[in-house]
Amino acid sequence: MKQAVKRAIVIGAGPAGLMAAGKLADAGLAVTIVDAMPSPGRKLLMAGKSGLNLTKDEPLDAFVRHYGDAPALRAIVAKFGPNAVQDWARYLGQEVFTGSSGQVFPKVMKASPLLRAWLAQLGGAGVTLKTRHCWTGWDGDALCFQTPDGPVSLPSDVTVLALGGASWPRLGSTGAWVDILQARGVEVTPLRPANAGIHVNWSQHMERHFGTPVKAVRTMAGGKSIRGEFVISKRGLEGSAIYAVSGKVRDGAELKLDLCPDWSLQEVAARLSRSRGKTSLTNFLRKKLRFDPARTALLMEFGRPLPEGAGLAALVKALPVNHQGLRPLEKAISTAGGIAFAGLDEGLMLKAMPGVFVSGEMLDWEAPTGGYLLTACLATGLHAGQRAAAWALESSAAL
Repeated sequence: MKQAVKRAIVIGAGPAGLMAAGKLADAGLAVTIVDAMPSPGRKLLMAGKSGLNLTKDEPLDAFVRHYGDAPALRAIVAKFGPNAVQDWARYLGQEVFTGSSGQVFPKVMKASPLLRAWLAQLGGAGVTLKTRHCWTGWDGDALCFQTPDGPVSLPSDVTVLALGGASWPRLGSTGAWVDILQARGVEVTPLRPANAGIHVNWSQHMERHFGTPVKAVRTMAGGKSIRGEFVISKRGLEGSAIYAVSGKVRDGAELKLDLCPDWSLQEVAARLSRSRGKTSLTNFLRKKLRFDPARTALLMEFGRPLPEGAGLAALVKALPVNHQGLRPLEKAISTAGGIAFAGLDEGLMLKAMPGVFVSGEMLDWEAPTGGYLLTACLATGLHAGQRAAAWALESSAAL
């Protein structure tokens, strides 16, 4: 007797969910993707507005080190790393290029062509997409959703959850899944902002610098430092050099700025030891340290009253930032915390709930921006989809 086709439901139509759906369909399952939003890939499209950073072109050993103390995640990413991501994009008809920093982008610099090609490929494989379905939990073995037409229940033989974290909830990642899973005995590390800006209550004189980029600066916090750039915004400091150390700041480390990262403390001190005479401090800093107005403004904002000589040099090289903490979780680029790896098997299946797999930012991991976030979402979605398909088919064969 011919066995019925196994049914798989993927909840969440972001990168992890779409990748999982493709692998489930490849294995011959009947796949339905369900998403609460009116259309799929909302956060992916938002990321693509400034150029979709797919991955980082660097040796795999160096790449996986950016995932910190998460060996299970590093192993999964190693199987679908930077080269595989680029090949996947080309498979979808999107040529890529590598920028000067090693970051990889589609040549069109947008997410929409890639997403359209991806959805077309999934549709051709028989994947069904249901939107405006907000997941509310289970009723027995059926998955329950609230829709504009009322509650709906969908049966499933295997499920992949790809609901994201809790950053940018207006794009679909609300974190509402935490309560649902905790009620089922799943351990979830509290969700916190990651890759977030720093909130600063500026004095009035900083207003004219809002929107100004500060380049060639080093941020330092908790033993981590990075040379890069950030932007002075109305709400504080934003940009890659801030995001890179925001996790340390979130965990209580002091944030400092090196405003002259290319010169040693001794060289800065030597330059500042020269007589200023009647020259204003602003002009003195411009001439001796090549300070632009924004850099001088930051020094004044966080360093006054300014010391003289060696004390001023030390401040230039390690300027403490007086701030009010990270921007809130809903304004962060990504989420730290999530489902603990201890509660998962090697296939990313919940030990407390056989047949339920998880992927993407639902997992307890944290990575910097620059292509690492998206690569890990793709890699974990692929891994969960493959293992979920294997589990469903093995369960069927055992009957």
